[in-house]
Amino acid sequence: MIEEGSKRGKAMVEKRQLFMEMRAQNFDVIRLSTYRTACKLRFVQKRCNLHLVDVWNMIEAFRDNGLNTLDHNAEINVSRLETILSSIYYQLNKRLPTTHQINVEQSIGLLLNFMVATYDSESHGKLTVFSMKAMLSTMCGGKIVDKLRYIFSQISDSSGVMMFAKFDQFLREVLKLPTAVFEGPSFGYTEHSVRTCFPQQKIMLNTFLDVLMADPPPQCLVWLPLMHRLANVENVFHPVECSYCRSESMMGFRYRCQQCHGYQLCQSCFWRGHANGPHSNQHQMKEHSSWKSPAKKLSHAISKSLGCVPIGEPPHPVFPEQAERPQELTHTVQPKPVANNMNDTMLMSSGTPTPTKSVLESPSRLDEEHRLIARYAARLAAEAGNSTQQCPPTDLGFNFDANKQQRQLIAELENKNREILQEIQRLRLEHEQASQPTPEKAQQNPTLLTELRLLRHRKDELERRMSALQESRRELMVQLEGLMRLLKDEEQKQASQSGGSPHSSPSHGAGCSMPMPIRSTSAGSTPTHTPQDCLAGVGGDVLEAFAQGVPRNLRNDLLVAADSITNTMSSLVKELHSVDDVVVEEETNMRNGGDRGTLRVQKH
Repeated sequence: MIEEGSKRGKAMVEKRQLFMEMRAQNFDVIRLSTYRTACKLRFVQKRCNLHLVDVWNMIEAFRDNGLNTLDHNAEINVSRLETILSSIYYQLNKRLPTTHQINVEQSIGLLLNFMVATYDSESHGKLTVFSMKAMLSTMCGGKIVDKLRYIFSQISDSSGVMMFAKFDQFLREVLKLPTAVFEGPSFGYTEHSVRTCFPQQKIMLNTFLDVLMADPPPQCLVWLPLMHRLANVENVFHPVECSYCRSESMMGFRYRCQQCHGYQLCQSCFWRGHANGPHSNQHQMKEHSSWKSPAKKLSHAISKSLGCVPIGEPPHPVFPEQAERPQELTHTVQPKPVANNMNDTMLMSSGTPTPTKSVLESPSRLDEEHRLIARYAARLAAEAGNSTQQCPPTDLGFNFDANKQQRQLIAELENKNREILQEIQRLRLEHEQASQPTPEKAQQNPTLLTELRLLRHRKDELERRMSALQESRRELMVQLEGLMRLLKDEEQKQASQSGGSPHSSPSHGAGCSMPMPIRSTSAGSTPTHTPQDCLAGVGGDVLEAFAQGVPRNLRNDLLVAADSITNTMSSLVKELHSVDDVVVEEETNMRNGGDRGTLRVQKH
């Protein structure tokens, strides 16, 4: 009793731990319930390490634990469920590199408590086989089309037609997931959900995929494809500034307003309903899951206009309409072609939302592939039957060892495949960096060349003006020296004429004297005039000082004129240096890439 109580207390702590960590993420500030639900379920998926388990590995675990032979309504207790989850996570650790091993016990505890809280709310201690399959196949990793194909194989009859009662049961089970993360009012089960999804009478596989992978999907399951899109764009980088928070880059989704020109929001601001300026939350926004430079957009538009890119790509490949259940074959695991895995990994890393349809996904190739699988399964079954009849019991250990060696070989090959995919991703990034625009490519941009040519012309014009002003300054300084000598002579002449009069003012030096104003001796007398050749070419304050009837303090006027010229020269030098910096920065930007150079020119 004490041990049972301690286990129950530990389970409650682990259950509360998951929900407390989810509450700490503050997902409830997200304005839209669809994004809020998808973010919460994505958090549970990553926290329980289910995103590392592919859907085909999950199907293999179902078969290894004998769930494919049980009826969907059969019940399993919590201890057997824990055994199944243990096999899933221990097999996962065998496939992962030693540097990326997960905490198996913690993952088992978190997932087990979440499943019990979701599907055993009345604490019976049992779950149905169908509810466990629906939950694990929905929350595991992998492509959504593979998940939906497996789900259809569980709710269709032997002729490949969907059974509405089974689909209704699937909706009941899968919609318990939003309820478990407190989003039941938005995505709860109703009796009309089935007919809302499929008003038709006969539903085959392709129709099932068309409806659930449409844009938009059925309202009750709109969070399911969004959760997969969230997984694909978590590491996507957008070098764009958010119009609200002014962040210079975005991670994840990017949203562009269809009414406000150039108005873009990061996913955090859009999810929280932030808006500023003329933009409103009622405006239609377009979701972008990747970033394309203007050059890539132009090349894509040209290729699309020339017919090189298909205009309307189907959301999924077309599968044969006859009944197919490759997931339930006893001796076969659905193969994962290397080409498809490499392509999918590159697509997920680049954030491209539209799946690329490869040659391996054509209907004829898939039909042939399924026939080969069925033939190989029958051959394995026949060989297994013959071996059990002919081989003595002493060979069972040998067969077990051979099977173990094969599993180890498969794990090694998967690790090698993962390393190859990482190397391909690294090479692709290096290729993208090497293919950045060069100055030769930038020369193809006429707008950039025109702006750069205007800047160079402006720089040359300022240099010519500066040279002319320097020449004028030198001439003016020569004239100023002549004027200073003239003033000194006038002071000496005034002093000699006054003959020591008390009204005279002694001179303190030619360069620093402050001459007194020249006074006329009588009303009809003429003031002393300066020679015209000394004032030739002199204007401004200097000429004004000699032209006025009442003489001014000529030294101050000359200093003011010199300061004005110096200030003019300083402003011209600053302007010249600023233009020079713009030209140098523009040439640097042209070497680094044409797009940023154009933006910098427009800014200046």
